[in-house]
Amino acid sequence: MRRSQVGTRPILLLATALALTFAPPAVTASADPPPLAPGTLAKSVQNVTDPGSNPADHGDVVNWVMSYDDPGAGGSVTVTDPIGAGQALVPGSLRVPPDWVKSWSTDGTTFSTTEPGSGVVAVRGTNPDLQPGGTSLTRLLLPPVQPTTTATGGDGFTPVLYRSANGAVESWNIYHHLVPTAPKVVCINLLTAQPCAGGPWPRPLNSTAGPLGTGNTGDLGSPMAPQFVFDPNHPGKVYFPAHTTAALGVACLDLDARANCGFVPLTPTGGSPSASNNIAGLAHVNGNLYAASTNGSVLCLTMATQTPCAGQPYTGIVAPHSDTAPNTNTQYFGSTTLAGGKIFISSSPTSGAKLACFDPATNAACTGWATPKAAGPAGLITYGVFTTYTTTGDEEGVCVPPAGGVYQLHCYTIAGASLTPPAFPALPNGVLTFNPKVITGPDGHLRSYFPFWGGPISGATGCWDWNTGAACAGMAFPKTHPGVGGSGNTRDYGYDYDQAGECLLGLGDAGLLFSMDPITGASPCFRAGASLTLTTPDFYCDGASGHITGYQDARLVDIDIANIDLANSAATISKPDNTVIATLPFAPDGSVDLSGISPSTHPALVIEASLRLLNVDDFGGGNEPHLVAGFDGDPPQICFQTKLSSDCGVYSVSNTATGTDAGGALTSNTVQQPINPGQACQPNISVNKEICRDSRASRCGPGGVGPWGKTSPAGLLGILGTAYWRITVTNSGPVDAVGVTVNDAVAPGCVTAAGTFTVAAGASKQIHCSTFLLLLPLTNTASVNFSAAGAPPGTPPSTSGTSSATACSLLCILGSPDRAAELRAR
Repeated sequence: MRRSQVGTRPILLLATALALTFAPPAVTASADPPPLAPGTLAKSVQNVTDPGSNPADHGDVVNWVMSYDDPGAGGSVTVTDPIGAGQALVPGSLRVPPDWVKSWSTDGTTFSTTEPGSGVVAVRGTNPDLQPGGTSLTRLLLPPVQPTTTATGGDGFTPVLYRSANGAVESWNIYHHLVPTAPKVVCINLLTAQPCAGGPWPRPLNSTAGPLGTGNTGDLGSPMAPQFVFDPNHPGKVYFPAHTTAALGVACLDLDARANCGFVPLTPTGGSPSASNNIAGLAHVNGNLYAASTNGSVLCLTMATQTPCAGQPYTGIVAPHSDTAPNTNTQYFGSTTLAGGKIFISSSPTSGAKLACFDPATNAACTGWATPKAAGPAGLITYGVFTTYTTTGDEEGVCVPPAGGVYQLHCYTIAGASLTPPAFPALPNGVLTFNPKVITGPDGHLRSYFPFWGGPISGATGCWDWNTGAACAGMAFPKTHPGVGGSGNTRDYGYDYDQAGECLLGLGDAGLLFSMDPITGASPCFRAGASLTLTTPDFYCDGASGHITGYQDARLVDIDIANIDLANSAATISKPDNTVIATLPFAPDGSVDLSGISPSTHPALVIEASLRLLNVDDFGGGNEPHLVAGFDGDPPQICFQTKLSSDCGVYSVSNTATGTDAGGALTSNTVQQPINPGQACQPNISVNKEICRDSRASRCGPGGVGPWGKTSPAGLLGILGTAYWRITVTNSGPVDAVGVTVNDAVAPGCVTAAGTFTVAAGASKQIHCSTFLLLLPLTNTASVNFSAAGAPPGTPPSTSGTSSATACSLLCILGSPDRAAELRAR
């Protein structure tokens, strides 16, 4: 049971209780309220490429994490974060908490909610109505839906209700049996009873993915009785049957983006002797969508891959009709339903309506259904087919209703045997019946709501209670809609159900969108509801655990509790897969305690407030009653990722965020991310130690002509003398060598003369020094210690290779490299 009745509780107004408990203080003088304190921005960074590694390497991806701590004021908040130099935004990486809006800028000033392909220099997160504390969400209560004329100018067929993740509540419809070029899709904002943003409506539908166009520019035609399926993995995407001039297939509409999201052709139009002119469906089984062609074949699409199912179309299943000549303006008269895991498809050949069964497990006709079964007299068509249930709610069989003529249902069991039809109260001849909406109502009963019109009926609903095997108690069968549109001329085609608000939405040939109470049939439906999905992990993006302390409550705001029938109102708490966790009553103050639900066991809650109203005094005049729910935890986070430059000249990157909230300007701490130069960004240092082959200081100092070599000439120094040394340090690497010092144990004066210096990339540095020698021969070996420019603090220096030169006596000259070169030259 999706809902349970709530016991009667006393109604106590919180405001009244406070007024009785606390006497207001005497006012002696007016004073301005104390100024609000701004919130706090706290920034940190994580290495994504090598988690835990700091410093990062060139080319690493890092995640910048910004926490916003609201001081309890709520209101409008904007956080802006420039992309610092030396890094580039990773496309698609910007994450914001629920109900925050993302935006990007390529100039640092102008921001767009559409992410550019490249060149982003700043990102932004905005929440125009942050709830105090930052970890709560709010959703408007949908008021009773008043009759609304849709913008199609005609019959939009069935409503498609959509509650988006950001709180929008919309009714979409597609004008049926319309040619491809004509505009045909319409959106109504149910919270305002006005056309949705993104008009003008209606708009055309197109086979190419992209924003909805305008005017007569469509290329997707609509069938007689379309059935719609939401993508379970992409809640804002809805699939519908359609055709182009070349093919029948399945199209996609992205309700959030107000955009076409593609068309998959499943079979070519035309053909002989039986033509594929139009289509019926859709039915959803195990991730596949099924439809039928006028030529009698079953069509199939796999949603996950957006490709035709293997082996489809499956031929010879359905009784063909409207197929004698290629003409896509010819309609498919019939529909699909599911029972026992099988797909039942009605069609309307001239010999009378037929019913076929397709088994998706075998991709063939069901056992006991080798050929379609008779489902109506010759000359009559059908628009629908519906599933029947036992009194315990089990699927039992299917029935085909007539369209016109004497009202008589033709029914079969799932196995194919004749089935006694449900004992509908007598309906007049000429009534048209369309596919019902099947729901578990507020009273827990399984019900089908049948749309009727035709003959003497200008629009009515037939409610059948499967649990009692009879027409719904307390509701006429059929129930007309007096007063809707003035005359009640609604010519019903179909309904959708708002699970949160517990109201049916109807639409029909008259183009009137209206609401209906599922228990009484009254219109408008005198109920209000809101659905709020609180997914706690979505408030954080640093990948850490332990952010959540516990759930708080769900509460009604900006509504007078005295205007609600609390005894017949409740909040249903569910998991995202619709598994009910609890159905809870509202306390007298309009709250529901959620603290007993574990956030670790249930990290995401769907909270549906279903209210029975005593009046609608709280709706209108600018007042907006809403539902708020939240949790206790760490401040919510905004994150984005950047890729660090591979340029060896980039030694570190930094980020500082700014923003504004109700308390004023915000500025975060500045975070510096050092970058390890890495092997490809190190200096390449070589050292060449030489001795001057002349004894004159003027030729052996800086700029002296020498000559220079690896050994001194014979007799140059005699027994005692001064050796003049030159050390050349060369950097052939891509980055500067900094903090360079000389290692020379034999000639410490060379170390002193060198000091500490830098060798730029591609440059050299020479050090001149001298040593008074007492003993020959003497070999002097030098090296240098150095660091890469930009190396993170604490990085140990590197040491170059060594180089030697020798001050020689006469005995060592003969074996020296310089002497050998002289002898070879002679």
